[in-house]
Formats: sequence, C-alpha cells, structure tokens
Amino acid sequence: MSGNVTHGSCEGINLNFTHSFLPPVFVTVFVVGTLSNIWGLRSVCSSWKNIGNINIFMLNLGVADLLYLFTLPFLVHYYARNSHWQFGSTFCKVNRFCFNLNLYGSIGFLTCISIYRYLGIVHPMRVMGKISSRHSVAISAMVWLLVIIQILPDMFFDKNDLNSPHSCFDTTSNDLISHYLPYSIGWTVTGFAVPLVIILVCYGHIVVVLARKANVNPVLKQRCLKLVVILVILFSICFIPYHVFRNVNLKTRILKQNGICRASFRDIYIAHQVGRCLACLNSAINPLIYIVGNDDFLTKLQQLSQRARLSLGFTKNPWNRVRIHRRELTSAPT
Repeated sequence: MSGNVTHGSCEGINLNFTHSFLPPVFVTVFVVGTLSNIWGLRSVCSSWKNIGNINIFMLNLGVADLLYLFTLPFLVHYYARNSHWQFGSTFCKVNRFCFNLNLYGSIGFLTCISIYRYLGIVHPMRVMGKISSRHSVAISAMVWLLVIIQILPDMFFDKNDLNSPHSCFDTTSNDLISHYLPYSIGWTVTGFAVPLVIILVCYGHIVVVLARKANVNPVLKQRCLKLVVILVILFSICFIPYHVFRNVNLKTRILKQNGICRASFRDIYIAHQVGRCLACLNSAINPLIYIVGNDDFLTKLQQLSQRARLSLGFTKNPWNRVRIHRRELTSAPT
C-alpha cells in the first residue's frame, strides 16, 4: 500500500466505478452462466442411470452456481440504483449468503473432483470398487455442511449502517470491520488456501505419474491436463484476486477509521470490485468442468466428432459422391 500518507479525515469512496462496472458484468454472467449451467446439468441428468461419483459433485456444483445466479438480478437492480437496496435487510443477508455459498461450495466440490481424479489415476487398485455413489452423496452433504458452518457467521454482521441505511454491503459496516477482518482471514485460510494446497498436491502428483507412465491412455492424459488448466484458470482469475483484495480492502477501511489515508486506497477499492466480478465469473466458467470431467459427455462428443470427420472426408472424395449417387439410384423405388 504505497503512496503518500496523510492523517486526519479521509475522502469518501467514489462509487461511480462500482455503479457503472458491476451491473453489465452481472447481467452477462447471469445470462451466460444460467444457460451454460442448465445445459451442463441437463447433460449430467440425461445419464443419471450411469452417473459416476464425479458426476455427483458436478451436479452439486451446478446447483450451487444456479443458486447464486438467481440472486444476480437483485444485485443489478441495487447497483443500477446507486446502491439503494429495496428488498429488506434480511434478504440482503440471504443474497450475500448465496454468493458465499456458491463461491466456497464451488471450491469444495472442485477439491472433491480433484481428489477423486487423483485416487483414480495414482491409486486405481486401492480404490477400485471401494468408492460408491453413496460415498459421493455423503461427501457432498458434508461439503455443504462445512461451507454453511464457515459462512454462517457472516449473517450476523450488519450489511448497512446509520449513514447508509439502504445499503447492502458485501462485507459489513464500519462499526464491525475490526471484528470482520480476522474472521475474513480465517475464512480465507480454511475455505480457500487449504483447498488450493490440496488441489495443487493432487494435480502435481497426477502430472508426475502421467509423465512417468508410458502406457497411460493418451486421451486420459489430455483430459487430465485440460482439467488442470481449467482449475488453474479458475483459481488464478476468479479466486485468488478476490480473496487477496477483499482482505486488503478491509484493512484499508480500518486504517481510514484510524485517520490514516493513502492515495493507493482508491486503487485497492477498485481492485476489490474487479475481484468481486472475477469471483462471480466462476459460475460461468464452472460448466467447462462438465465437458472435461463428464466421461459420458466426452464419449458422445468424440463419437460425433469422428462421425463428422468421416462424413466430411468421405463426401469430399468425388468417387465417393458418385458411389453415394449410384447407391441412391439403385435403392430408389421403381
């Protein structure tokens, strides 16, 4: 937080950037995320009889995304009306609760998917026949429970104050900010940092194993590498900036209360708002996991691709077109 330091009363936050930047981003995420998640859930449910352990986590991932996406229209209305919340303080807390439920639920289920991929590739003989769909359902319920326990204290922090009675803060009021920061840091460690370490260890070991084994199916190698890339994108773009700048922005608010002002505080606030937008993008990016992780969907996609290539290669040959024409003539009714 470099910049000139001044003491005394600090300037108020300029919300023009927030009011002009957040609504169009939320609208875009709502449209793209809703369509892609419905499509993804449909692909999972269409193969429900053959649903695998990972598909159960994908189903929960889609439910968490839709739960958050349906709250976005209210936030668009809120920021488009210059941060004027008209739906009551209780629903404000519910709205923020759904965002956190989606964010940390997504991280939890992505962690479960990573662990299952790790066990299936690195220790296939140890887990073969020992992990059933019931285990996946029980683990999913445990993930929901742990996430709710983590974010439930957020419901007890005020989302407005006397100076802004119609606000709906994403964190809390200035009166409680000194108590909220330690909670936010602990929340970041348990809900984000620990799962990040688990995912890095799992996929780091997977990459090493795939690189050493020459007899591994090349399709499996490619699929795992794609999943690693998607998860790196998710954590690098969506999750890391949000958690870093959320806590840094909370610290700047405490410094302001103590009369310490820096020119960089405005940039930190803007970075926090951008981080919030990037965090909500995970609801639109998560459906990529359906493509890479859903075995049934990948099989159908590969079959369609092969048929298309064969058909295209067959009809491009003029002699093949002659054969097709002759076949149509000979099979035509007389």
